[in-house]
Amino acid sequence: MQFKGRTVLAFVMLTMLASVLATLALADGPLQSDKSSIPTLSASEGDGERYGLQKNELTKLNAVLELIETKYFREVDRDEVVDGAIGGMMASLEDPYSVYMEKDAATHFSEAVEGSFTGIGAEVTMEKGKIVVVSPIKGSPAERSGLLAKDVLLSVDGMKLDGLNLQEAVAKIRGPKGTKAKLSVQRAGYPEPIQVVLTREDIDVETVYASMQTDGVGLIEVRQFSLHTAERFKQELERLERQGMTGLVIDVRNNPGGVLPVVVKIAETFLPEGATVVQVENRDGKREKTVSEGKGKAYPVTVLMNGGSASASEILAGALQESAGAKLVGETTFGKGTVQVSYNKALGDGSLVKMTIAKWLTPKGNWIHESGIKPDIEVQPPELYKAARLALAETLKQDMLGDQVKSMQMMLHGLGYAVNREDGYFDAKTAEAVRKFQTEHNLPVTGQVDKATGEALERAAVAWIQDKHHDTQLLEAIKAAGRK
Repeated sequence: MQFKGRTVLAFVMLTMLASVLATLALADGPLQSDKSSIPTLSASEGDGERYGLQKNELTKLNAVLELIETKYFREVDRDEVVDGAIGGMMASLEDPYSVYMEKDAATHFSEAVEGSFTGIGAEVTMEKGKIVVVSPIKGSPAERSGLLAKDVLLSVDGMKLDGLNLQEAVAKIRGPKGTKAKLSVQRAGYPEPIQVVLTREDIDVETVYASMQTDGVGLIEVRQFSLHTAERFKQELERLERQGMTGLVIDVRNNPGGVLPVVVKIAETFLPEGATVVQVENRDGKREKTVSEGKGKAYPVTVLMNGGSASASEILAGALQESAGAKLVGETTFGKGTVQVSYNKALGDGSLVKMTIAKWLTPKGNWIHESGIKPDIEVQPPELYKAARLALAETLKQDMLGDQVKSMQMMLHGLGYAVNREDGYFDAKTAEAVRKFQTEHNLPVTGQVDKATGEALERAAVAWIQDKHHDTQLLEAIKAAGRK
């Protein structure tokens, strides 16, 4: 299977049941060349009966279009009607990763291919009519505001997303750099929606960050698998090896995926020659193996992952676990086991189709779609990581009840202040903890959480989270990578 280019989707206003990032989405198959895409989408004369529209089908579609243009009670945009028809064809597949992009959306797609994108930084998909977060991009407004994988986005700035297709939903979420977006989010474990406020911004295009940790263990964080990620990974890996690295942690937490050939190139660095990296299975059940041309590494490797690790991240984890003996640390991954290819010029007007063309399987033939990959060493993050950020509409006081109180209690407890409950009821013990926090941070000691106290509490929580000494998942991964 030949791939070329980069599959990056930014600000794309997709049709119903599409997979999309509010700012950036990555598919597992980059753009096919025009030469290969045209015959795929256009039937030959000999296949006319089998592929493409038959005469009676074409007549039917033309009849409907004519009726709309001549009988509908108001004027319509012909291009929009045709785009809607194609979008409906793709929607009928009931596959969130197979989508049609009309010209404007395809233009945003091309801009993203060049690495230019702005937004909130969260990949989303459509599941059962709901907008669901796949992963917040590391370092993005979405991550900093506390969005988590599996969160359901209910509304933005008071406008409900229920009933909208993804094209419409993404149009509501996107906006100019520097503008604020207020999201209403349904999260497991919270009976009522939580409010998340963030500011749209440019998303960092750097995908690889490396550092030397304790005991000679190196850390390479891969935020997405884009066009130049394999090259950057190689550079950073060689730099760590020159420093005497004796073990490696590859961190793909909240990495939504990317380009298949790129992740293959990274994976085979750690696999001996001839070992299977990944298998791809087509609609007929025929499997094609991609085998390593690398030589492997002598030092131990661990992959650090969580529920926001999807797609290409899962390919890497599966390959290193099954073909290189790497240990997987963290949480079960998202579970996306399909391959997409984008046909970018076959339609002739600047639009494109991105379509699922195969399953991908781990080296041992496991299909992880919708189930994810389980870690060898399961480590849950501290509870503070899961606390929803505060969006105070009023001062929180004793005897109040609600999700904002619950988040505040989780933050206080995570920061080491004694609270005897985290159920959202503001009791006397919670007020005592608030007063202690206020005293230690030079705030008016009221036992109530006003805007100033709320902002100070959030700053303290963010600083705590950013301190790698509190990252229990990373610490366990480093420990695993240090074992000989």
